Amino acid sequence: MRKVIAVLVFGLGLGCALPAAAQAPTPGRYSMQKSETGFARLDTETGEVTLCQEKNGELVCRMAADERAAFERELDLLTKRIEALEKAVQSGTAAAKPDLPTDEEIDRTMSIMERMMRKFMDIVKELEGRDPAGEGGSVPDKT
Repeated sequence: MRKVIAVLVFGLGLGCALPAAAQAPTPGRYSMQKSETGFARLDTETGEVTLCQEKNGELVCRMAADERAAFERELDLLTKRIEALEKAVQSGTAAAKPDLPTDEEIDRTMSIMERMMRKFMDIVKELEGRDPAGEGGSVPDKT
């Protein structure tokens, strides 16, 4: 009887605790912290920090200095790649032809395959010429 009462009390306590835990506020993607010049916004998924200031009743955010420098480097790299591609298109070198094998490479490959096929056919002819009855087996029906 005591065990039954203990289980009921435990179950009721657990049942009351779960809704309270389910209603606990979960943190969002961004976390805001007050700083000397405004707010620092942390993206909890990517780790990026953005500095925000209130101007004319609006919250204006900009990237942190180290992130801005990385962004500028990436932007410069992409700009250079685009310029190089545009020059290649204008000069006509952008349509690169695929590298096809030379005639010598094709001849060598065909020679190797021909030798392989000839040896395979020799093995087949040798196996066909054997007499399975002489080896103690019955002659299979050929179809």
